[in-house]
Amino acid sequence: MKNQDQEFVATCIRDTIRGLRAGISLFSGPSSVAVIYSLKPKGPLHIFDPQNLLGDHISILRSSYLEGRNWAEREGIYSNRSTYNLIEYCNDIQLDGVISYGGKSATVAYQMWFTEHHPDVFSIGPTERWLEHTVLRFSHDMANKKDLYTGISGSFLREYDMHAIRDHIKKETASRFGGEAKLRIYPILDAVLGISKTREERAWPSGELIFVEPQLMHQIKFLARFKINEQPQLDHYKHVRKLLQSVTHSGRKLISDGQTILGISDRTLPDFCLIADFQGRTGFLKMNEDGICSFADGRFSSTTHQAKLFEVEEALIDYKLDTTVRTQLFQIISTLVHNAQNQKHGCSLVLDLNPTPTHISGQPLYRPMDLRQADLLELACALSKVDGALHIGSDCRLYGFACLLDGRTIHGEDRARGARYNSALRFSTEHSDTLLVVVSSDRPVSVIQYGMEFKNQSTWRAAKFSTPEPMELEEWLNRFN
Repeated sequence: MKNQDQEFVATCIRDTIRGLRAGISLFSGPSSVAVIYSLKPKGPLHIFDPQNLLGDHISILRSSYLEGRNWAEREGIYSNRSTYNLIEYCNDIQLDGVISYGGKSATVAYQMWFTEHHPDVFSIGPTERWLEHTVLRFSHDMANKKDLYTGISGSFLREYDMHAIRDHIKKETASRFGGEAKLRIYPILDAVLGISKTREERAWPSGELIFVEPQLMHQIKFLARFKINEQPQLDHYKHVRKLLQSVTHSGRKLISDGQTILGISDRTLPDFCLIADFQGRTGFLKMNEDGICSFADGRFSSTTHQAKLFEVEEALIDYKLDTTVRTQLFQIISTLVHNAQNQKHGCSLVLDLNPTPTHISGQPLYRPMDLRQADLLELACALSKVDGALHIGSDCRLYGFACLLDGRTIHGEDRARGARYNSALRFSTEHSDTLLVVVSSDRPVSVIQYGMEFKNQSTWRAAKFSTPEPMELEEWLNRFN
């Protein structure tokens, strides 16, 4: 039976993980979260892993935590419980597919928080700062004890995305710029989202807005600079959106000091700057050439908004294809998919891996097009806009377009996904050596084979070895023997 202190710790852990998981899932897509912790320097380690995030890393966890006690080595930091915010942070412990960050303090001898490293993440920096702040929140809650516990940490972590981005920028700025920057990050982030939602003559914003440290403004080569007393304010989103038209698809850049728009520059970048790259309904926030995050629909996100197509790569491995051909096929599919995404139109691709291409009703070509040629691949991108599917053979040639994917009704169809998706399910059921890729204008890319869609395996884990309550780490590890 748990005593009251144990119940309080369990409640705090559950609330924290619930909020952290919800927030990171909104930022990066469905995500699992886990924690390993010990409240006392010589106390046992506990684990809480509701979705079995760490189940694939047993040997590393065993060697790191049971066979060695480096995690517990630190003198002096545990002496004064009132200094909960004096934390010795511990960096990522390098688990494949996992981001981790932890720390040691007077109130929590050791804690390490884990979440998934999604394959399409733009940068792990904001997520690391998210986990870093979780370390501080948990240390604070343990200092307050149950009488003062409010449960606010979970709620705060759920809405931490903007703060995580700001914390990442501040940390990178300090290391790169060598001092305290004068750029005010929160107003910049607000402006980026505000401008991204502002259309001009029904068009979404496109072009680059550069935020430059005042101390580095001398490095900017202005093509046009506005009068000081007539510089547009950054928070006048409609005005800034209009000015963006002057740099759209040009290489020119709109320059800001974080408060006003100073003018228009050439392609030259200063030693340090923030870049808001507006690309229609989506966009990217970067620090010079290094990505920070993306933005779309009024929210920041960690995703690149580009399909990585790992499922296509994995499916091609199962076929006896020359390595060069396999690589060429993957590059062709990637180009067609990314073009459709960038152009905001749906399309279907049939990758026909039969020795002799299957006959598909549609518009056949008299001479199949070799898609290894750049100009013909560009033409295929244009043909993908026509209703119907592209028919691509294992020889990297396009055999037809506007193809109709016939098939009988099958179990597992999703009426909410529309005709393109369900037709692909039906067709793949009756044609085993085909791989279908469906790009919807408003949904992620679907990869279909044998009448089923490949699912992202990095989202929710099997619950076989999940921990519905915190438990001792050694006991949890022994369950995998």
